[in-house]
Amino acid sequence: MSESVQIKNALISVYYKDNLEPIINELNRLGVNIYSTGGTETFIRNLGVNVIPVEELTSYPSILGGRVKTLHPKVFGGILARRNFEGDEQQLAQFEIPEIDLVIVDLYPFEETVRSNAEEDEIIEKIDIGGISLIRAAAKNFKDVVIVASKADYPVLEDLLKTQGGTTTLDQRRSFAHKAFNISSNYDTAIFKYFNQEDPLPVFKESIQTSQVLRYGENPHQKGVFYGDLDRMFTKLHGKELSYNNLVDVDAAVALIDEFTEPTVAILKHTNACGIASRSFIKEAWIDALACDPVSAFGGVIIANDEIDAETAAEISKIFYEVLIAPAYTDEAVEILKGKKNRIILIRQVVELPAKLFKTLLNGVIEQDKDAVIEGPEQMTTVTKRQPTEHEKRDLFFANKVVKHTKSNTIVFAKNGQLMASGVGQTSRVDSLRQAVIKAESFGFDLRGAVMASDAFFPFPDCVELAAEAGILAVLQPGGSINDKLSIEMCDLKNISMVTTGIRHFKH
Repeated sequence: MSESVQIKNALISVYYKDNLEPIINELNRLGVNIYSTGGTETFIRNLGVNVIPVEELTSYPSILGGRVKTLHPKVFGGILARRNFEGDEQQLAQFEIPEIDLVIVDLYPFEETVRSNAEEDEIIEKIDIGGISLIRAAAKNFKDVVIVASKADYPVLEDLLKTQGGTTTLDQRRSFAHKAFNISSNYDTAIFKYFNQEDPLPVFKESIQTSQVLRYGENPHQKGVFYGDLDRMFTKLHGKELSYNNLVDVDAAVALIDEFTEPTVAILKHTNACGIASRSFIKEAWIDALACDPVSAFGGVIIANDEIDAETAAEISKIFYEVLIAPAYTDEAVEILKGKKNRIILIRQVVELPAKLFKTLLNGVIEQDKDAVIEGPEQMTTVTKRQPTEHEKRDLFFANKVVKHTKSNTIVFAKNGQLMASGVGQTSRVDSLRQAVIKAESFGFDLRGAVMASDAFFPFPDCVELAAEAGILAVLQPGGSINDKLSIEMCDLKNISMVTTGIRHFKH
């Protein structure tokens, strides 16, 4: 091993040939011997550059329909041999194996093939064997070999070839190896996750290749990074980068708005809806969503499931908000919204979201299925003498959607497709209810004729009693308490309806 290594022999085996030509030309200029096989060999030859077939080196043809091409001691010996290690050098000479100083590999596109919904036989054929082996071998021997395992590193390699005359330093080779092991581990994780879909093994593996360093984490003294591709999820029209807290709220906003099909606007603070309304037109939805709690709306995240027009944009621009998300905006709306500095304006793209949720916990990770269940009128069982009206059932459905996405313990009041108030994150359910009543009264809402939804059962009848005194006419809860009978009896006494769904929606 030496600090500086001159590239004399290179092995190139890539699936995609994009941006490879400049590197081939530089290697040719430097007089480097190039070994290759299959389509890559043809590509190089068509550039008018001399290339040595791997079959000529190994004296063995590509077999099994191309499944075995580079898996040979004369290839891997040249990669793994330790330079200036006497025993290795002697064996290289004995078996006439050239030292391979540079390996360029672009793996079969396994993940792309899976995403294309191809048949399993095609997916299996895209599991790269030779390529992944070449990457690991060259990366292991980084003290003597350069490994380029990603098209993203082609410009780096090209610059080194041009500026350093085909020599590399140990630090440079270590850096390439570091990146190469990231490529190989991500590739193996993707294959494992494909096979782990049915009868899964109880192991946790995630690998995300794209990331964005955030200004800071939840607080300025904490570092933060987002792992994922935000550009696939959103098109940013205006404003600064999303912060850690923005992202947490945006995630909650997306989950909430996806429950609704009619034109709906929601305003969130600290992942909870402080305003939400469904109307025939998006402007009306915005006005009524803001009316729920215009104080908490200050500095919030706003999300809509319909196009924002100029009139709606003008109304939204009257308050300070952090982020606005919608599937589309008219040109006039965009110009109005851009008039406010630092407002983040996003177009939401159609992207499939994960079906699993996980987070670090204690000395490990906890994972669960996403809560993808929501109970509508068909899943509501009336347990009281009074039956809810059809209008009340619609409001109960609306309230149930909101309560599902609100921090426990929570109580939600709704009427006519509008959130009237909610009690959020309290340590007792009755405190959540009292908080919701106070909120509704402080903003002038009349709760008479409204409905109430609870994320979990009522342990005592006090919640129902207080709700009835506030004017609530119908209540939704999952049921399941040993004291359900007491709450039902209280409803009958107060002549209000209660429906149970059998599904709890805790959110911690």
